[in-house]
Amino acid sequence: MKTETNQSGSFFQITERVWGIKDVMVNVYLIANPDKSWVLVDAGLKSTFARIKTAAAEIFGEGIPPVAVVLTHGHFDHVGSLEAIIREWNVPVYTHLLEMPYLTGRSDYPPADSSVGGGLLSLVSGLYPNDPVDLIDAVKSLPLDGHIPFLPEWRYIHTPGHAPGHISLWREQDRVLIAGDAFVTTKQESVFSVLTQRKVISGPPKYFTYDWYQADKSVNALADLSPEIVATGHGKPMAGREMRQQLMDLALNFADRAVPRYGRYVAEPAVTNRDGIVSLPKTPARPGAVWALVSSVAVIALGCVYFSRQRSRRELLSLPNFS
Repeated sequence: MKTETNQSGSFFQITERVWGIKDVMVNVYLIANPDKSWVLVDAGLKSTFARIKTAAAEIFGEGIPPVAVVLTHGHFDHVGSLEAIIREWNVPVYTHLLEMPYLTGRSDYPPADSSVGGGLLSLVSGLYPNDPVDLIDAVKSLPLDGHIPFLPEWRYIHTPGHAPGHISLWREQDRVLIAGDAFVTTKQESVFSVLTQRKVISGPPKYFTYDWYQADKSVNALADLSPEIVATGHGKPMAGREMRQQLMDLALNFADRAVPRYGRYVAEPAVTNRDGIVSLPKTPARPGAVWALVSSVAVIALGCVYFSRQRSRRELLSLPNFS
């Protein structure tokens, strides 16, 4: 799949009336209706708002705000710009009923699991915020029938597992799927994969997935749609036969391809309801994971020292010789 990137590089077009913005490691999407109104899907990081404004001005014209924001879920890297968006544009925010406690200040998310392995981003995930935001005056529940306000061509599918009220967006007419983090198109646990953005259909980011049974069911439901184009919360869009084969392979072999060998939520999920967390499984004792984290931080520190010394050496060699 070849996506069209604008000249400034601030956004890319995925398909008709759907654009994406990548900020650091996360994507947000802009969807236009035939009447030229548009909806923002997810809000990225705090730094993403400037990119959203720039892209919106280029695509829709200066000073034309979205009519709404739709959230696939409320993890920190998907809601970072929400307060700025609401302050600037005063638009409603829609989310699934089961995400409401995490967006109205009532409950933390199940904490990240740094023991799941897969790369440095998993190992440091204990540092990621899981506390709620409080948008009680702006956030609204989506209708239970799958209808998405302000997006008549689209419907949503409840795809829990990575987050209790996680949703994916589906446009039947051209089989376009915005999957959020129900599955992603890179190995999100690995810094190397995130930096290179090598395309590969992967399970939901392991460190935040709190219910692997539900996550499996969600991936199978999305694979059954047989999408033509997929755009996810992390990684580049993918399309066509190879994408569908990878997605079906993930669905059929989810336990082997996606579920970590060990981790807090592998044997027992967190239990949540419409008020938030009900119960959490105990944190597994894994000294090896702690040692791996310490080792990784040490390697990064040594690498920084090495490159700093190399830079200093180059600067010294480039100094004029006054002797």
